[in-house]
Amino acid sequence: MSSKDLDESFEDILAELDREQARVKIRMEMRRFGKPTTVIEGLKLSERELQELCTKMKKGLATGGTVKEGIILLQGDHRDGAAKILMQNGFSQSSIEIL
Repeated sequence: MSSKDLDESFEDILAELDREQARVKIRMEMRRFGKPTTVIEGLKLSERELQELCTKMKKGLATGGTVKEGIILLQGDHRDGAAKILMQNGFSQSSIEIL
């Protein structure tokens, strides 16, 4: 293995540990005009990884959404569906808190 391969596998291990230790909070807020919005915060991911996860959630839940300041915002109440998608992407059930 080259040192580059070792660095990449080390990065993967660190990313996995971050996912397991992250305290992810999923809550619903009422936004403008009384519209429900699902807010997912506490994800310790890079901006690119957040964008990728947001895209997966939008496709999986058939809804709109965005990433702002490290928080994923989804249109509608998708707390349970968002938790399932997070678990499919390596987050442990115990680290996900649905409020």
